[in-house]
Amino acid sequence: MADTLSPPRLLPSGDSAITVEFSRNIDDAANRRVLALDRVIASEPIAGITETVPTYRSLLVHYDPVQIGFDALGEQLLERATKALPTAAQTRRWRIPVAYGGENGIDLEDVAKALNTTPDDIVKRHTAGDYRVAMIGFTPGWSYLSGLDKSLQMSRRKDPRLLTPAGTIAIGGVQTGVQCLAGPSGWHLLGCTAVRTYQLHRDPIFLLEPGDAITFAAVDDKTFAEQTRAAEAGEFVAELIAP
Repeated sequence: MADTLSPPRLLPSGDSAITVEFSRNIDDAANRRVLALDRVIASEPIAGITETVPTYRSLLVHYDPVQIGFDALGEQLLERATKALPTAAQTRRWRIPVAYGGENGIDLEDVAKALNTTPDDIVKRHTAGDYRVAMIGFTPGWSYLSGLDKSLQMSRRKDPRLLTPAGTIAIGGVQTGVQCLAGPSGWHLLGCTAVRTYQLHRDPIFLLEPGDAITFAAVDDKTFAEQTRAAEAGEFVAELIAP
């Protein structure tokens, strides 16, 4: 019931944004409330809101202070948060192909050694996971996934890399993720996917959305090369399992 849920904290973020914080930790239950509030605001707009940005545990709400003040907006956000209950709505489920290890996943062997197992076992554990897109950020299309098995959770690298490849599939802390564009990373690189979660000249530009369900499937290097060519031509490559 709504009255059993603790109210979120309202935190000023500059003079034109409010952070609606549901938890101080990475938490799936809090993330579901974040996404539920985002949906409620979309269906019941508040005059003055210019953008909402969902994260793991909070919703950043940008607003025009000429149209509405912090206190008035905060009151309406708290009121909507009491309605913003996670629902069992139908979820899109994607299967993302991954070429693990070798030059596509240069940290796979080191991860296996650190966890006292084999690279094949790491791949088996990672592909067995059932993940959710908790948030998208850092760079366009970078999808942060919750649901990483505890046996794969490990601290991030002590020395982050300044450049990692586009399509990298990595783990860091309690998370795994899909990195769309080449960029810096302190995560451990397990593999690479041809899937591009962001392509500016494709419709839709962003493939994944917060709340989507994700599973990974291992593919060989030949299949990865073929899928890469298809993705460069604008194909999704990822398989939409449901709905």
